[in-house]
Amino acid sequence: MTSYDYDYVVIGGGSGGMASSKEAARLGARVALFDFVKPSTQGTKWGLGGTCVNVGCVPKKLMHYAGLLGAGLHDARHFGWRLGEPTHDWTALRTAVQNHVKSLNFGYRNGLRSAKVNYLNQLARFADPHTVEYTEKDGSVKRLTAAHICISVGGRPIIPTDVPGAVEHAITSDDIFALKNAPGRTLVVGASYIALECAGFLNELGYDVTVAVRSIVLRGFDRQCSEKVASLMADIGVKFKYGPLPTKIEKADGQLHVTFSDGTVDTYQTVLYATGRYADTGGLALENAGVVVGKNGKIPVINEVTNVPHIYAVGDIVEGGLELTPVAIRAGELLARRLFAGATEQMDYVNVPTAVFTPFEYGCVGYTEEAAIAKYGEENIETYLFEFASLELGAAHRSKVPARRADEFDDALPLPCLSKLVCLKPEGERVVGFHYVGPNAGEVTQGFALAVILGATKKDFNKVIGIHPTDAESFTALDITRASGQPFAASGGCGGGKCG
Repeated sequence: MTSYDYDYVVIGGGSGGMASSKEAARLGARVALFDFVKPSTQGTKWGLGGTCVNVGCVPKKLMHYAGLLGAGLHDARHFGWRLGEPTHDWTALRTAVQNHVKSLNFGYRNGLRSAKVNYLNQLARFADPHTVEYTEKDGSVKRLTAAHICISVGGRPIIPTDVPGAVEHAITSDDIFALKNAPGRTLVVGASYIALECAGFLNELGYDVTVAVRSIVLRGFDRQCSEKVASLMADIGVKFKYGPLPTKIEKADGQLHVTFSDGTVDTYQTVLYATGRYADTGGLALENAGVVVGKNGKIPVINEVTNVPHIYAVGDIVEGGLELTPVAIRAGELLARRLFAGATEQMDYVNVPTAVFTPFEYGCVGYTEEAAIAKYGEENIETYLFEFASLELGAAHRSKVPARRADEFDDALPLPCLSKLVCLKPEGERVVGFHYVGPNAGEVTQGFALAVILGATKKDFNKVIGIHPTDAESFTALDITRASGQPFAASGGCGGGKCG
């Protein structure tokens, strides 16, 4: 490898690229990392760290937390706190979020320097299979060579070019977290987890939010859990418009006038598209390296290796991969260890825990109920269910918005929590799917994910003594199956556990 300028060059400074480059450097490799942020359609820019830290997981979780605090103000009154009428300051929230993001950008720069990774803030492209080139500000073209090259450029949100006015006037998740003015009345187009997360925190911050859904919400997730999340969001004020999608967006008098496919017209201050993402591989000149790329811009790989043996891909650009930050990080680190430490461990893409940070969160690991049935056969699957209210939320008496009430007496929020285990009967009811809707779903799921990965059975779950009174306790005593036909909604009790 000494005949090359570097042992390892990584193109893309997101989570996967940074993790892989630092791990390779730790193992003694000579490493260079390229990262360059192309502005969004609305001109939003950000610093080092990729989607997650700048326009994804980090600012999203902070704004989600801000929304939870808003809902908590309602609960506080029921527990004796005397509060005035709360108001929300979008500018203060934006400032707090962006300041934290910038501090992380600074930390990442220092981290690369400490790891002895050569960071180049340049837009890289392939000149040949072992050569990467970039253009300096003065127009000069520089080149460097590498024995191994990893592509980790991530993805960007899709805005449809066939909807007049969408590119000019709509924003995406690349923009919402740095939006200078309060979003006001907002239309979210799409039903992905990004769409519902953004709609959720905006609603909890007090904005009028409508979600335009083409078909179903949270495609790819467990249907029962997905529909429960959407139903709860509707109960607390998010409006769902199923079927019609925007066909034209016009701006007049500072307002966005949206024409839908059913002929209706409505007015919003903000239109946010969250209808998917595309792999940002178009400008890499992959043809110069001989790398095969799909029509969708994603790169087919086997264990992170492309069709060119010394060129690799990790993260959101992998064909058939999982677009999750921890997946990119783990895949990048394992790749570096295989290349520079003789390791053999491969990435496991099946039992990957994840969470959707909607107002009532949803966490899962393993198979959905539908996927488990498709893989193993319905006769081989047993599903355990329990629907209940958290102890705290039950005492706080949260209510539905008036538009969701059947009558004046129908004001109570439905049971917000659902615990679900999908088990494989021929293997002693091994748990192949874990699903939880409720508060702190990410934290609850992270712990139970270890049990699923280690092959725990339903009997193993039953052996665990629950921590009382918690929501996670529900998974230690599930006893109602879907096949039994019995109702699985709690009629009382102490949150996820039993009081006696």
